[in-house]
Amino acid sequence: MELATYAELAVRLANTAAYHEDGHDRLTSMDELRALVADREHLTGASRADLEALRALRDEFRAVFAACAGGRDSEAAERLNSLLIRHPVHPQLSGHDGQAWHVHFTESGSMADKYAAGASMGLAVRLTDLGYGRFGICQAPPCQGVFIDTSANRSRRYCGQRCASRANVSAFQARWVAPSNP
Repeated sequence: MELATYAELAVRLANTAAYHEDGHDRLTSMDELRALVADREHLTGASRADLEALRALRDEFRAVFAACAGGRDSEAAERLNSLLIRHPVHPQLSGHDGQAWHVHFTESGSMADKYAAGASMGLAVRLTDLGYGRFGICQAPPCQGVFIDTSANRSRRYCGQRCASRANVSAFQARWVAPSNP
């Protein structure tokens, strides 16, 4: 499994919080937790304790993104180092489901432990590869979704296409209305 996909786990988890325009928390039930990890075969056997642990972890991931977006590189590193210490990585070769041999970061602990270790390691690697300036918070009000900018020109400003489209429509409407107001 690629490190980028592990970093995506952190983004995915952080974006379950009620920071989008609908204000809906997307991690309140076991069904929502199972949906969050449905594409990750190694993250099975979730419990209510895992749900609560991941709800707390998402706030910690959001704090890392907020520190990066705010230009507080040292704070982001401290927060991420704290996560790495609490959730140590245990690399292990895996060849499940007919896939080629690949590395999983942890196969031990609870489902939340596995999620936390992999996502923290993935974020750490992406942060060192891309730099702090590539971790952002959506600029489409009222959304506060997080993202990792992997664009060639470092131009990403929104968490996804929906927010980018909404912002573009709002900007167009503002330009259209502005000239008619003296």
